[in-house]
Amino acid sequence: MRVLWVPLGNRSYPIYIGSNLSPELGKAWRENLPPGRLLLVSDEQVFPLHGEKLLLTLKEAGCQVVRELLPSGETGKTLQYAEQLYTSAIRAGLDRHSAVVALGGGVVGDLAGFVAATYLRGVPFVQVPTTLLAQVDSSVGGKVAVNHPLGKNLIGSFYQPRLVWIDLAVLETLPAREYLAGAAEVIKYGIILSEQFCTFLEDNWQLFLDREPEVLTEVIATCCALKSRIVSADEREEGVRAILNFGHTLGHALEAATDFNFYLHGEAVLAGMLMATKIAEASGVLPPTEAQRQLSLYRRLGVLAAPPGLDEEKLFAALRQDKKRQGERLVFVLPRRCGEVELFRDVSLELVRQVVREYLSQEGKPVCYTKAE
Repeated sequence: MRVLWVPLGNRSYPIYIGSNLSPELGKAWRENLPPGRLLLVSDEQVFPLHGEKLLLTLKEAGCQVVRELLPSGETGKTLQYAEQLYTSAIRAGLDRHSAVVALGGGVVGDLAGFVAATYLRGVPFVQVPTTLLAQVDSSVGGKVAVNHPLGKNLIGSFYQPRLVWIDLAVLETLPAREYLAGAAEVIKYGIILSEQFCTFLEDNWQLFLDREPEVLTEVIATCCALKSRIVSADEREEGVRAILNFGHTLGHALEAATDFNFYLHGEAVLAGMLMATKIAEASGVLPPTEAQRQLSLYRRLGVLAAPPGLDEEKLFAALRQDKKRQGERLVFVLPRRCGEVELFRDVSLELVRQVVREYLSQEGKPVCYTKAE
């Protein structure tokens, strides 16, 4: 088992990474949290696969567990479902020492974390991520939120977990589409922070797709370490942490413009990364050879085409709701090379429109082909 730390002073916390870790969770729990009542939040797809095993482990650690299941997908990430969790916590008598545990992907983690941050002005929070995307990205760093019909993650907070428990064994049941969506965030970390990690992915891509344990452990540990470095330097996204939003400006707009029911989050982010790379190349920020290297990584994964009928103006209306905008100016994270990105506040809107139109014009067709082409 690997143990990494997110160094945030008295709010530092461990990330445990390994396979079939359940027997060790009880010890880790006692080292970081008191036993007592807790609210376990999961969804209708994840809990039947992993919930009973986690329940048994938590009960053996001395916890009394109240369980709440959400519908799967972004539709459950709303204030309506947050209120449902508050009601469950109040009825169960959870106090300020009671923990909220998220068992699931990014949606469950974001919603459960938002509830933990706001119930009784903050109770302990534990992440048990079950998707690749959540394991490499959303479970670490303390960004918790719910969606609003006008935009993604517009209602939220920064609230760090007490511990993150990453069990590679849960990925054995993860559908291929979910795994590939998580791989988009993996590629993101190479492009924004580590040329060496880009090379590692290029050299080990098939083993990564095959979920080979040693390669998978290295990938997850590297992503968590890179994100931990950024979060510890800029917890509340007042500076360098903004680079983690590479691909998210247009990605979030795609999700909102399709009512959160077409793209998986990683699929939207990958499309956003593709467009950001093309904007960077067209702007002269990114040399053509570097652009082709990045596009090659996207092609290995495969970029989902826009759904038929996605309206350009609806997409730009969603883009204007981006929480990172500054007044009327949109903020884009653009790559300069693999391993280096920069924030730009003066990107030509017409150039953005051109790149968006190119992407939308491919509706119904693969934009980048997978290895099965």
